[in-house]
Amino acid sequence: MKVTFTLNGKETKAEFAPGETLFHYLRSQEIYSVKNGCELGECGACTALVDNKAQNSCLIMMHTVEGKKIETVENLGSKNNLHHLQQKFLDEGAVQCGYCTPGMILASEALLRENKQPSTEDIRDALAGNLCRCTGYVKPIKAVSHE
Repeated sequence: MKVTFTLNGKETKAEFAPGETLFHYLRSQEIYSVKNGCELGECGACTALVDNKAQNSCLIMMHTVEGKKIETVENLGSKNNLHHLQQKFLDEGAVQCGYCTPGMILASEALLRENKQPSTEDIRDALAGNLCRCTGYVKPIKAVSHE
């Protein structure tokens, strides 16, 4: 099967087997910010932005991405020029083991694209799909807030 979509700003023509998920495709392309967590859409470790919405890539079948815009953390900033959310997560100490961090940053970015001044409740709702065992969520919420 084949689809054409935009991946991190580049038009991409992908061939894949029936039943392949976006998660498995991204990993096959050496995009390692999407993590293998639960593969059930419960943990958010595999989050990608699909048309600016945070989605669990483990639940998205490749045949459904035709014409879509897919973004991963690799599309935000660079090693020498971090995206503002990446920098805020570092500044606030919101990065512990780092496993959930890409998903949290993408969920936060999706929220901020829709709502430039989110309330604490908005941020909590946006991060609710990202499980984290290290941070306790206080620091990630602070990193996203404008307080």
